[in-house]
Formats: sequence, C-alpha cells, structure tokens
Amino acid sequence: MGQGRLFVLSGPSGVGKDSVLETLFQKMTGISRSVSATTRLPRSGEIDGRDYHFITRSQFEAEIELGLFLEYAEYAGNLYGTPLRGVQEQRAAGNDVILKIEVQGATAVRKIAADAILVFVEPPSLAVLESRLRSRATDGEALIQARLERARTELECVRWYDYRLVNDDLVSAADTLRAIIVAERSRVRS
Repeated sequence: MGQGRLFVLSGPSGVGKDSVLETLFQKMTGISRSVSATTRLPRSGEIDGRDYHFITRSQFEAEIELGLFLEYAEYAGNLYGTPLRGVQEQRAAGNDVILKIEVQGATAVRKIAADAILVFVEPPSLAVLESRLRSRATDGEALIQARLERARTELECVRWYDYRLVNDDLVSAADTLRAIIVAERSRVRS
C-alpha cells in the first residue's frame, strides 16, 4: 500500500464546501476529512473535534511556534489551521485525506506538499453566494459584505488549482468531486 493522496478543497465562504463533503462521504469510502483547528467560536450545531478543533488564540499561536500545523491562516479575525500530525498519519497508512481550507492555506499546502491535488468550489454566481450567506443567518451585514468582497478576490485564484467545480446542484457537485478523486486514484504518472 502506498502513501495516500492529499486533496485540498477550497472556495469562498458560503459556497457549500461542507455540504459537498457531507454528500461525498455518503457515497464514497477510503477518504478521510482532516479536521481543522480554529480560534472562532462554534456555530450552532457544530461539535468540537468533528467540525473543528475549537481552541484559544494563545493555544493556537503556541502550536504554530511548535510547527504543529501543515498550514494556517487568519480569516475574518480568526485563525484556522490544519494539524500536521493527523494528515501525516492518515497518508502514511495509505488513506486519502481531504482538507477543506481557504485559498491562502491551499497555496501554503502546495508549497509543502507538491503532490497535493487542489479543487476549487465556485458558486453559480455571486448573487447565489450572497443568498446562501444570508440564509445561514449567522453573520451581520458588515461580515456578509466582507465575505462577498473576499469571495471576489478568491474567485480569481481558481487558476492556481488543478480542478474547478461549480456547486449549482449539491448532488452533481459531490459527484464531480468523487469523479476527480477516482481519476486521481487511477493516475499512472504525475
């Protein structure tokens, strides 16, 4: 058994990355999701250790100093990062790992793990993205506008990715991601 593959899933806040992954995991085995750490507070329904590892800023900064993150970034005033150990252990065991991280983090992963396969999730339009952000009812108007402005910038980064998928239909988007994973598992050469 060889080393597992590393997939990175990125896209603007509110594009539906979590929903695509949940749908994918119902249809596919042999891939695990890396749970990121964050300094932000949990949203309603989020569970520590399942959705994120919720830690304090001081704890996060101490772990940065110890080199315990594959990547980390600050987004909307909070720190987010991928714990290195879990990813290394899963890949060494031959398991594929998928990271759900922001564009800045994806760029950092590509520098450290050149074999990482980057997938960018796009909304059908900015209007649809705005509607999704508003329907979450978790952010105030200023934060929604900040997320939309950042989304405009992030959408320009798709050229750095290996694949793009448009989340206009959840099942179709998950099927596209599954097809990418199956194709990469079948790849003969890089």
